[in-house]
Amino acid sequence: MEIFARIAEEKIREAMKNGDFESLPGYGKPLRLEDDSQVPSDLRLAYKILKNAGYVPEELELRKQISTTRDLLARCTDEKEKYQQIQKLNLLITRMNMRRRIPVNLEENQVYYEKVVDKVKIKTKK
Repeated sequence: MEIFARIAEEKIREAMKNGDFESLPGYGKPLRLEDDSQVPSDLRLAYKILKNAGYVPEELELRKQISTTRDLLARCTDEKEKYQQIQKLNLLITRMNMRRRIPVNLEENQVYYEKVVDKVKIKTKK
């Protein structure tokens, strides 16, 4: 096996010396390496195939939706719209928490309408 590695290295050095790699796309740009060191070695190929196919685990998709909904809620000024966003946020959080198998204290906290209304009332009084 070592002889093949030596031959391959020699061919690569020769091609570099001749400038054969300079016309390749991405030449001179940094490589975009992904850190998959936390993924077990026997699952890396399967994960890469799923990622290339556009698959995203449901929990990650839910986290993204929760983050987007929280951003919308933070910018929302209409009380009716806020209430709807809070309902959506609580539903997303409930869905995510139901999928997890972790202790309750690590679950996402839901947002409650009454707290938001109280906060809005305090701000409007000022």
